[in-house]
Amino acid sequence: MTNPLLSTWDTPFEIAPFAAIKDADFAPAFEQALDEHSAEVQAIADNTDAPTFANTVEALEAAGGVLDKVLSVFFTVAGADSNPEREALQRDFSPKMAAHFAAISSNKALFNRLADLWDRRDTLGLTPEQARVLMLTHRGFVRAGAALTGTEDTRMGEIKARLAVLGTQFTQNLLADERDWFMELTEDDLDGLPDFAINAMRAAGVEKGASGPVVTTGRSIITPFLQFSTRRDLRQKAYQAFTSRGANGNDNDNRAIAAEILKLREERAQLLGYADFASYKLETEMAKTPERVEELLQAVWTPAKARAEEDAKVLQDMLHADGLNGDLEAWDWHYYAAKRRKADHDLDEAELKPYLQLDRMIEGAFACATRLFGLEFTPLDVPLYHEDCRAWEVTRDGEHVAVFIGDYFARGSKRSGAWCSAMRAQARFPKVQAPVVINVCNFAKGDPALLSYDDARTLFHEFGHALHQMLSNVTYESISGTSVARDFVELPSQLYEHWLEVPEVLAEFATHAETGEAMPAAMLEKVLGAANFDQGFQTVEYVASALVDLAFHRGAAAADPMAKQAEVLADLGMPKQIAMRHATPHFAHVFAGDGYSSAYYSYMWSEVMDADAFAAFEEAGGAFDPDRAKALEEHILSTGGSQEAEDLYVAFRGRLPGVEALLKGRGLV
Repeated sequence: MTNPLLSTWDTPFEIAPFAAIKDADFAPAFEQALDEHSAEVQAIADNTDAPTFANTVEALEAAGGVLDKVLSVFFTVAGADSNPEREALQRDFSPKMAAHFAAISSNKALFNRLADLWDRRDTLGLTPEQARVLMLTHRGFVRAGAALTGTEDTRMGEIKARLAVLGTQFTQNLLADERDWFMELTEDDLDGLPDFAINAMRAAGVEKGASGPVVTTGRSIITPFLQFSTRRDLRQKAYQAFTSRGANGNDNDNRAIAAEILKLREERAQLLGYADFASYKLETEMAKTPERVEELLQAVWTPAKARAEEDAKVLQDMLHADGLNGDLEAWDWHYYAAKRRKADHDLDEAELKPYLQLDRMIEGAFACATRLFGLEFTPLDVPLYHEDCRAWEVTRDGEHVAVFIGDYFARGSKRSGAWCSAMRAQARFPKVQAPVVINVCNFAKGDPALLSYDDARTLFHEFGHALHQMLSNVTYESISGTSVARDFVELPSQLYEHWLEVPEVLAEFATHAETGEAMPAAMLEKVLGAANFDQGFQTVEYVASALVDLAFHRGAAAADPMAKQAEVLADLGMPKQIAMRHATPHFAHVFAGDGYSSAYYSYMWSEVMDADAFAAFEEAGGAFDPDRAKALEEHILSTGGSQEAEDLYVAFRGRLPGVEALLKGRGLV
């Protein structure tokens, strides 16, 4: 029988035929696709004709189509619906992929063709987009080690292969720790918990095979537990389990893996002539240097820490008022912060949550895209990889634009967090292809599914990434959609979060799960008034993580990352009641791959822009100003990586922003 991964996909919009794909199909398809891609690349390198943009750069762009198909399906299910067989396949595929792409980047004949084109770039008559693709391709080869020779070239290949293995192991260890730990609750343990939290914990108990409700380390469950449980002892137990993921001294411990990753990254950067990995990584980002990153983070750290310390005193007084002696602890913060928000803003999460139904928030995200960009969303009935997934066709003026897939619920087979990826990216070469985009989240199940305000913000955030993919309008896939600088990629996603806070959006889509009534005007006012509540805590936990990440990759690699983490936090004067958002053993952004390594700061770098960008709408005709929406699509959402990020932002806004808009947006000034 034909392997469905290798056949033509005769499905609506050529969506992967998930119902026909078995786990046993992945390995043979992967091996064949690797061989085909290797042959395609070698044919380009062996071409005896003089190098041209068409026979070298465009040929590389066109190569590997089958491999892209296989990997897009595999990594979608490996991240969102893993099982032991898929985990074993991932461990097998990772080093093979690293070796495959290392062989391409070290192909001297191929690199010589690219170098020849680069040297003659001003005589080739390239379009601006083609010139950009040539620059990025040549630069990518150089940064991958293409110019290395001899033992250095060999060593670079070994480093890449080992890093691939370690990143996969880090991810799987974290997933195993998150999957294995849960805390069963008796009926007596539910004191203080609202119905929505109990229902979510009961659903989690069913998934875990427990006889009753359970607390898991999923944020959509553990956060409300920490907010509402009156059982301080259970809050402590749950909090310590959450913060110790990947550091429990078992087979899933990630501390030694993190140390080896940092050492290998340092060696990799030094082989390429850089002082350290941060200097290497940041060279191609908007920030350019570690010094500029630290300048931004420190400018935010100082006011955020001051606000958090003020808040800690208030919360500790509340703890003492409850008759408890001693200091406020980290597992107390969410509990007393929730009580304080109720007192200061008369806003109770249990009262708010019925107004934040998942389905209505999806409708709200879609409706904003309709008003801003003219997109329409029609449900699709197609087989997907899990029963929780749903799909929509995206059109504009009756023309097909994209397929959007949403996978919203937490489960033990899904890694934590939320993400967006393109199962197929937009391109016009070598053929026109429309994107297939997926948002994956980890919301608690319910009937109906109810979100926290942070969950709703996450939904809008990931949909902002999806819009960046869906509205992409470039020729070459390598610069399509979110293929931009890491500290620019979060701009569209964080900017889209602002539309959740537009009063008319909440007024229309925040409707009560039982009565269907719109959120009362008084509650809406409280929600928006509390938008910056607890920003000291949230900013400190994030900036601390970003500064630790930066410190890990500056200078010599730390032999003991946990000691380095402690040293950085001590130097910062980290409030003891607040932990890093992601401690080293579960800092998947940084250690599951190179994506956010030395670049976790990028969320805040992008936030500087998103606060300023939304102000552009407010200064014009409001949140749905058509001219600003058109400019956003024209200069940012449709352009992918076809120009430098700074140039794209200036084209949209007319200037670059300062940190003031961010501090104002977070209420820290």
